[in-house]
Amino acid sequence: MSFSDTRVWQAYWISFGATMVDWNAKNFPAPYFRKEFEIAEPKDCKLYICGLGFHEVRINGRRVSDFELAPAQAKYDAHAGYLVHDVSNLLVSGRNTIGVTLGNGLYNCQTAEVWHFDKATWRDYPKMIAELTSDGQTILASDHTWKVTNKGPIIFDSLRNGEYYDARLEMPGWDQNGFNDSAWQNATITAGPGGILYEQTSAPCRVTRTFPMHKLGGGIWDAGQNLAGRAEIKVRGKAGSCIKIQYGDVLNPDGTLYLDNIARFVKSGEFQTERYTLKGEATEVWHSHFTYHGFRYAAVEITGEAELVSMTAQAIHSDVRQVGDFTCSDPDMNALKQCTYWSYLNNFVGIPTDCPHREKNGWMNDAQLVSDTGLFFFDGKETYREWLGTIRDCMRPNGQLPGMAPTSGWGYNWGSGPMFDTILFGIPRNIYIYRGDAVPMRENYEPFKRALAFTESLAKGHLVRFGLGDWMHPFAERAVVPELPTTAWYYHELKMLVEAAKLFGYEEDVKRYSELAEQVFHAFNREFSNGNGSYANNEKTALAVAVQFGFCTGKEVANAVRILLDSVRKDAHIADFGIVGAKFVPRVLAEHGYADDGFKIFTQDQYPGWCKWVRDGETTLCEDFAGKYSHNHIMYGDLFAWMMQYAAGIEPDFSRPGFHEVVLKPRLIASLHNMTASYDTIYGKIKIEWQRVNGEIQFKAELPDNIPGRLERPDGATLAIQKTLNTHWKE
Repeated sequence: MSFSDTRVWQAYWISFGATMVDWNAKNFPAPYFRKEFEIAEPKDCKLYICGLGFHEVRINGRRVSDFELAPAQAKYDAHAGYLVHDVSNLLVSGRNTIGVTLGNGLYNCQTAEVWHFDKATWRDYPKMIAELTSDGQTILASDHTWKVTNKGPIIFDSLRNGEYYDARLEMPGWDQNGFNDSAWQNATITAGPGGILYEQTSAPCRVTRTFPMHKLGGGIWDAGQNLAGRAEIKVRGKAGSCIKIQYGDVLNPDGTLYLDNIARFVKSGEFQTERYTLKGEATEVWHSHFTYHGFRYAAVEITGEAELVSMTAQAIHSDVRQVGDFTCSDPDMNALKQCTYWSYLNNFVGIPTDCPHREKNGWMNDAQLVSDTGLFFFDGKETYREWLGTIRDCMRPNGQLPGMAPTSGWGYNWGSGPMFDTILFGIPRNIYIYRGDAVPMRENYEPFKRALAFTESLAKGHLVRFGLGDWMHPFAERAVVPELPTTAWYYHELKMLVEAAKLFGYEEDVKRYSELAEQVFHAFNREFSNGNGSYANNEKTALAVAVQFGFCTGKEVANAVRILLDSVRKDAHIADFGIVGAKFVPRVLAEHGYADDGFKIFTQDQYPGWCKWVRDGETTLCEDFAGKYSHNHIMYGDLFAWMMQYAAGIEPDFSRPGFHEVVLKPRLIASLHNMTASYDTIYGKIKIEWQRVNGEIQFKAELPDNIPGRLERPDGATLAIQKTLNTHWKE
């Protein structure tokens, strides 16, 4: 979004008073703030609050909302989000009490790790600003009269390390009238984080689903699903006994928790660990507040006399509305859909991330590769828009972008490049295609031009050698040279900008970037084309990229597709490519009449391939086909969009933004007996259903009211659709 906000605050930023003067500053327990106040008659009461890193708010003993881990991570010295809550039903006439607890989050990332967020320019102790209005008038504002203590039960919290809670330090009634806060100190007025405040309107994080965890033995508990979130425990025992929980998503052969890979970048403190110290009541229920973990399993250690009665996994993610779905007759594809569903949500906790455990970082390449899936699955438009604002905040004056956002300054000279920069316009373009909104493209148009200027400054002879290339190829020696996909992506970026410039009527930009794109086109073909549809060493990614981005024309297209098809079939449809080929090889095959082969790439169950993960019992997608690294990644998740676009036939197109006109072009996968799919557009729901019955295809479709559409059948026939269609034809 544009991050424009005209709100004038009457409140002050406040903290518990400590000053951070170096990176090795002392850690403090979580601060608790409270304030009692009077209100004559609550009327249309709104609470405006930004508490960094994370905050929880209570009024008169009740939580203000079910939001978790708020606000979303940002580059806090550029912008920070505030939340607006309607609290009318929590207030009473007369005396009331507000209580706020702050966690460190990414704002005060005290953990030493390889990305150096512990040295971020914005880093400071937790602080907050809050204002309460009634009928539009300010009746309460944060200032030095608020009381604060850091002697509460959350004695340690860290986004990457975990959280420790001592229930013996609980303060019953601290968030209600009449609590004795004489031992608390007055809050300190302090400087804000440096960034401009804006209202966060993206989907908040919530607990959306719970999974009962089952004890496996040896202190290991299993949720049955790899997820992002936390466990809620029910315990009983003597005061002072401690429950230690450590989270992970893979077990060693001996049944213990395997953490070597996901913990390797964290250099101080424990990893994904929580500790709960009992207060000694009959039954105690607890979950952490200011961290989350990527896990399926939890290793539990008990010291003292205590019993863990039960454990429930709570899935936490941005609560984006689901808008698309499919089911088909192939159980493996349905399982892969579920893996994609969970991988996407597990990696959208406030911002899109690569993984919810090892890094929790906003890697841009992962997000842009699956934005088709994201927008076919969920309405994440506003959540994407806000994160795009953070990406712009991370752009250097010369247009250089890091590989992830937010960043402390790491990632500008490695893990970035055109495939990453594409996100600045690729996601806005997809928002326009899927949700019919051109505003994000306008917001990011000029910044994207600056990013292109930076890429142009690095291009020698219009070839770009800066970037990771076809990352995570299972056979490194067979991977295409990185400059082929990075140059291709540079060309794609230029073509996207020309497309938008035409839409917006920017004729000078159309001319300039068309000419530059033409130069890149010829440079690419001079360097990589062998003629007659052959590219580089005919790696699958090289061929798919050349076709997908339009580098080969005329008869060369058919030749390149044939070379690709022969290679895919010769290798028994294994995934002989990295993340670039994973997106484009199946798409090119489907676009050119070989959707069955694209489907087989997803569903053959030998290494390397997607379905091998299903056979191995995975419930999410992995970072690599061998399963050596993260088991909760989304970058191979384009398969959902592939199924919606090709197998179901719901065709997204720049010329039909928001599906204001619907084209259905199903590729009837030979191994499928039936398929159903739906997509909730901004105009209403598209529904399709097809099945094979006695040598015929029976096809049904339903479109939103007043939306024109057509069915393009595989046999070449075209049928108009007015609201509904029920037809059949011989195969």
